[in-house]
Amino acid sequence: MRLRSFLIALTVLAMASVAEAQQTKVKANIPFDFYAGDRNYPAGEYAVSSITSNNSILRIDGNPEVSGTNLPSNACSLSRPSSQTKLVFHRMGGNYFLYQVWIEGNLDGRQFPMSRTEIRLAQNDKMSTVIVAANKK
Repeated sequence: MRLRSFLIALTVLAMASVAEAQQTKVKANIPFDFYAGDRNYPAGEYAVSSITSNNSILRIDGNPEVSGTNLPSNACSLSRPSSQTKLVFHRMGGNYFLYQVWIEGNLDGRQFPMSRTEIRLAQNDKMSTVIVAANKK
């Protein structure tokens, strides 16, 4: 009976550490103003972190001029693990939109739905991708 309780406790602990390892927690210095959802943020240092256990809601914090925000995100994946921790932006004209978050060594990342502003601009402007290196928190 003791062995069984010990094994159950060990399993729960292992599952908790795996869930923690998969949590999104990154920090990056973003050199340009950008949109996250429908909000505009000035250039600066920002943290992006999970506030739900399944990473479906990510929080963006950092610049004291703008309050942080919670954004829904969707899972996305690669065929090979990400080679670096990074934030990926869509650029249209002079506008940048936070698009994806990747953590080095992971096959799975997080992707933000396109905002109304991004959808409107995408109809008229050519879209390119910009990558900003980030660090795990």
